[in-house]
Amino acid sequence: MASSVLPPPSAPSPGNGIAHTDVTPTRFAPPPSADRRPRSPLLARLTGLMSVASVAAAGMIVVGVLAMIGGSYDKQVVRDQLAPQQIFFPKPATNPGLAPYAGQQVLTGAQAKLYAQKQIGVDLTKVAGGKTYSEISAEWIAGGMKSATLASERTTLFTGETLRGLLLNAWGWAVIGSIATLAGIILILLGGVLLVLQLANWQVNRPGRRSPSSSA
Repeated sequence: MASSVLPPPSAPSPGNGIAHTDVTPTRFAPPPSADRRPRSPLLARLTGLMSVASVAAAGMIVVGVLAMIGGSYDKQVVRDQLAPQQIFFPKPATNPGLAPYAGQQVLTGAQAKLYAQKQIGVDLTKVAGGKTYSEISAEWIAGGMKSATLASERTTLFTGETLRGLLLNAWGWAVIGSIATLAGIILILLGGVLLVLQLANWQVNRPGRRSPSSSA
């Protein structure tokens, strides 16, 4: 008589008599891959080489600062060279174009250029009827170097042309200093923009930040 409390007969084991347990392998779903695409491809392209971009930005800023220092130093040297000469614009001005500068001391490159061209240049045309130093010198030599008038005009023209050349040379160096200062400002701005782009790229595409499309 079969009892209801007896366990049901076990299924016959195949082969060697060892019962096999049917274990179905559990398949774990792979974690969803993070969206590694940059949220701003443009920023990613502009600052793709972060180390190179960082070095370039830092280099621009350093060179820009050095250029500004050099430009400022150049202007100071020009001022230091002009100040001991004690050159002043005539007061009242003998040239109407120099009226705003009447009585001022020549200390900058711009003032040196004005004085050289519109003061000395004009005055020299009145010394020997508009003749140049080389022309007067040739006449003086041809006359046996005996004419006191030609000798005086020759000396005046030589002195005036020499001072005029020195002033124009000071103006040229002042221009170089201004260009260096401007170049320094531009380099610093470019380096700063490059750094800002890198920070923006890191902020937008930083690890762990999910894009709006992936969070939806």
